[in-house]
Amino acid sequence: MAMVSSESTPYFPDYGTTAPRTHHFRPYAENGGSVVAIAGNDFVVIGADTRLSAGFSIYTREQTKLFPLSKTTVLGCSGCWCDTLTLTRILSARMQMYEQEHNKIMSTPAAAQMLSTMLYYKRFFPYYIANILVGLDTDGKGCVFSYDPIGHCEKSTYRAGGSAGALLQPLLDNQIGLKNMLNVKDDPISLERALAILKDVFISAAERDIFTGDSIDINIITKDGVKKDSFELRKD
Repeated sequence: MAMVSSESTPYFPDYGTTAPRTHHFRPYAENGGSVVAIAGNDFVVIGADTRLSAGFSIYTREQTKLFPLSKTTVLGCSGCWCDTLTLTRILSARMQMYEQEHNKIMSTPAAAQMLSTMLYYKRFFPYYIANILVGLDTDGKGCVFSYDPIGHCEKSTYRAGGSAGALLQPLLDNQIGLKNMLNVKDDPISLERALAILKDVFISAAERDIFTGDSIDINIITKDGVKKDSFELRKD
C-alpha cells in the first residue's frame, strides 16, 4: 500500500464555528445630490444638481431633484431616491386633497408644517432624505424651511443640504449670513446676486464632492409663479 506524502497533501484544519450568524438589514441607499436655497424679500431661488449615483456608479446625469407642489412652493430632495419618490407622491396627493376640500391652494407655511408632520409620523423608520421646502409666505416674502429626517423644521433665509451640505453651508454663512464679519451692511440680497452665489457654491461643490455634478436645475419663485433655469457643471 503506497504511502501518501504529507508534503503533497496539505493539512487544512477545520475553522468552522457554531456561533450564530449576524444578518444586517440595510433598507436605505445613498444616491447623493445637493440642494441649495436662498430667499429674498420678494423671491426665493432653489437649485439642485442632476446627478443620481450610488458609490462610484452614476445612474443618470439628468435627474431633477426639485418637485413643484404649487405655484409658490417647491420641494428639493436629495438622498435615498426610492424614499424621495414615495414622499413626494404622498405629499402631492395631500396637497391635492387640501385643494379639493378647501377650494384653495395650500400656502407655503402650511405645506411646511404638513411635511414636518409627515416626517415625524415616520420617525421610527424615517425617510432617508435631506428636504428643503421653499416658497413665498402669506406676506409675499421668500422663506426656506429645512428638515432633519424626523421632521424638525427650521425657517431661515438660506440653507444647503445633501451630500455637499457640510461644504456649502459655511460658504453661505460667509457670503449671505455675513457671520463673524465687522463693518458690513446687512442689506437684502438681490435676485441677481442670489443666482450668482447659487452657481458659485455648486461649482465649488462639484470640485470636492463626487456625488454632486453634471448640471444644476434652478427654480426661481416670485409672485408671478415658478421660472426654471439650468447651469452646466463638470461631468467627471
